[in-house]
Amino acid sequence: MSAPTKAERTAPARQPGRKARERVFSGIKPSGTPTLGNYIGAIRNWVNDQDDYDNLFCVVDLHAITVPQDPAELRENTRQLAALLVACGIDPARSILFVQSHVSAHAELAWILDCVTPTGWLNRMTQFKAKAGEERELASAGLYTYPVLMAADILLYRTDVVPVGEDQVQHVELTRDIASSFNYRFGETFVEPRALIRTVGARIMSLDDPSKKMSKSDNENSYISLLDPPAAIRKKIARATTDSERTIVFDERREGIFNLLTIYQALGGETREQIEAEFAGKGYKEFKQALAERVVAALEPIQRRYAEITSDPRALDRLLAKGAEKARPMAEATLRAAKERVGIV
Repeated sequence: MSAPTKAERTAPARQPGRKARERVFSGIKPSGTPTLGNYIGAIRNWVNDQDDYDNLFCVVDLHAITVPQDPAELRENTRQLAALLVACGIDPARSILFVQSHVSAHAELAWILDCVTPTGWLNRMTQFKAKAGEERELASAGLYTYPVLMAADILLYRTDVVPVGEDQVQHVELTRDIASSFNYRFGETFVEPRALIRTVGARIMSLDDPSKKMSKSDNENSYISLLDPPAAIRKKIARATTDSERTIVFDERREGIFNLLTIYQALGGETREQIEAEFAGKGYKEFKQALAERVVAALEPIQRRYAEITSDPRALDRLLAKGAEKARPMAEATLRAAKERVGIV
């Protein structure tokens, strides 16, 4: 039997002994305060799954600069997002929470993967077309290669599972293609991850246009921010789009009321039948009032904990530094293996 190569000696491996939990990488961009949709569709699931997976949670600030950013605002958004993740229940003692730019291997592996990813694959990525719009010629090269950086984020940690919304599945598939192609060309280096798509409450829609996903890039009445005060929450829900039929039932054809009922169910956990029975014979005003109070109650402890965390900025900095210290050895081991494979070490 031949001796192992340097790449084989340095390739990351799971610890011996009992079967390791599957590893999950989750990234969230610091582009403003997360919405209620982000919380229900992603963050809350991350919190609940912390004991089921080996989790890494990453504030992906390198992704944020693919479009113009105010530097001071980006720094503030990055810190705010990290604090909010902890306030929502991400426990640094059970999971790794860090900022992407604090681990330089992300950018270095992204360049290596850029050099082995066909442009034809990137031309098929729908999000670039959507984000660049009609000004595609003026869009940054970073926005075009954004999916490759995302692949580097995932592959660095030998990730098994990537929780994503339906609009991000294409990126996970590209990551798999890049990993498979690299492994075939240079030898086994990367784990090919799979996407995890949640179906219940995973897609919360805009309050004023329920045909679109809730997004903080729309007008402020279309979404609920995790830091919105109670009065703003009540006002936004009171104005939320419904219809003229008045009955309060889960009917996907009635997008407005279906969206509001989905939020109500996601934050309470009752069955659809129980909720429909609760509001049988009642009007939209009563339902919206109940929904608003449920949202306020859900966000109050998050906002209280967030205020505590942000009152001590140095403690937050130490927390993020420790997270990067935990993530860095894993990332650098994978990077060393990839560099050896392509011949630059």
